[in-house]
Amino acid sequence: MWVRLWRDPVWRAVFFQVLLILGVVAVVAWVINNTLTNLEHRGISTGFDFLSQSAGFGIIQTLVEYDESQSFGRTFLVGLLNTLLVSFLGVIFATILGFLIGVARLSSNWLLARLASTYIEIFRNIPLLLQIFFWYFAVLGVLPSPRQSINFFDAIFLNVRGISLPWPILDSGMEIVVWAGIASLVLAMGVAGLCRNYRRTKGRPLPHIKVIIASVIIGLPLLTAWLTNAHLQWEMPVLRGFNFSGGLVILPELAALWFALSIYTAAFIAEVVRSGIESVSKGQKEAAAALGLKPRRVLSLVVIPQAMRVIIPPLTNQYLNLIKNSSLATAIGYPDLVSVFAGTTLNQTGQAVEVIAMTMAVYLTISLTVSVLMNLYNRWVSLVER
Repeated sequence: MWVRLWRDPVWRAVFFQVLLILGVVAVVAWVINNTLTNLEHRGISTGFDFLSQSAGFGIIQTLVEYDESQSFGRTFLVGLLNTLLVSFLGVIFATILGFLIGVARLSSNWLLARLASTYIEIFRNIPLLLQIFFWYFAVLGVLPSPRQSINFFDAIFLNVRGISLPWPILDSGMEIVVWAGIASLVLAMGVAGLCRNYRRTKGRPLPHIKVIIASVIIGLPLLTAWLTNAHLQWEMPVLRGFNFSGGLVILPELAALWFALSIYTAAFIAEVVRSGIESVSKGQKEAAAALGLKPRRVLSLVVIPQAMRVIIPPLTNQYLNLIKNSSLATAIGYPDLVSVFAGTTLNQTGQAVEVIAMTMAVYLTISLTVSVLMNLYNRWVSLVER
């Protein structure tokens, strides 16, 4: 019987797979046991009790309330939120810029296409860390002091300590207006989806649909503001002493990292977009043009929807690279997860295994979440086009 099972390719494949899994489990167990044994011999305690201890150090940028008396667990949260902030901003800006550059590279305008190609070849071939240093030291680092700030309309101030901007103050009425604006965007997306279904089934678009969508987006918040008698007020940055207070301050560390990540990743996204557009058959474009569609409509209605199937998988890789590259923030002192938690917290507590494991788990979780969301979007786009 054993000989007969061994000659069966299915059972033989199962046997080797089980053997491989057991080998991997054994190696992981050996590594964990060896690590715990070495830590015990050196008198290093293990566990996560350190997260409740007082941190005792400050952080220059926090999205939640924090002071030196709070715990290392709080520093973990602060670093995580700062990482998510710069990653989110970088993904949004890199996507917009990358799509524009990618489309421009295929433009019939010779100058525009060459400028796009030059941008791609320059920024994707310079190491990201050098670009971060360039923005931080060569651009933002040479700005004047706060007293000699570069002034735009007495509202925006550029100086060596960052960018000071006005910040809206929301009263109860304005909070309702904000929620009304969010509801109007959701409603407009629903209307746009119904219009796409109508155009797909009837073969023609609904008349005045752009006016309808614009009226929904603008009209609902304005109507809500009128009914609630809401007033939008702004907190302006004011120079007090040696720095500005009030308003929104974008630290130079955040700005440099954001610009570098976005511009660097946009160069790769542009190539992804270009390859996706060129993957669409030329006959599709000619057929759309023969139907009387303008070039802009051909691109938005025919080319881009088909190209997205090719664009999304490598685009996901670029998003993941951007998120992981944000860990270079420690080179310029931006308080991201690696700098705050895997740097300062590790040095003060000595809990290297726990700190590094938590940091790796965070990046793994973020990457897997982005992959799942992009795969769902890819599936949704494929179903729509089928």
